[in-house]
Amino acid sequence: MGIKYVWDTNVAIYYLQQQFPHSAEKFMDNVVVDFQPVISIITEIELLCWKTERKKDLEIVHDFVNDVLIIELEHTVKLKTVDIRRKHRIKLPDAIIAASAIVYKLDLITRNTKDFKDIEGLKLINPWDV
Repeated sequence: MGIKYVWDTNVAIYYLQQQFPHSAEKFMDNVVVDFQPVISIITEIELLCWKTERKKDLEIVHDFVNDVLIIELEHTVKLKTVDIRRKHRIKLPDAIIAASAIVYKLDLITRNTKDFKDIEGLKLINPWDV
């Protein structure tokens, strides 16, 4: 099982809640079969802070976080984050997610392509468009 994609938080939530349209769900099912899910430390934090009314949802989130590869906030990711923030008007968490993808040469799966579209070296995949 290889590594090819970093999942943005919105994609992880849609996946965990099974809220994708059919074509996006099919794409994500293939991603999960063929590649190890990877998230950044930011997505891990955002998922663990996610408020839900059902205890079962929290269990699903914790199981997911325990099963994925997490990119920590390493020095090279920090430097790339600074570079991105200097060049683009992007929120710090999104800059860290983008930097994580760029540093590890992974495609970013996100529905939020608007905020990421102008970042050099970042390949975006929107499951809703596949």
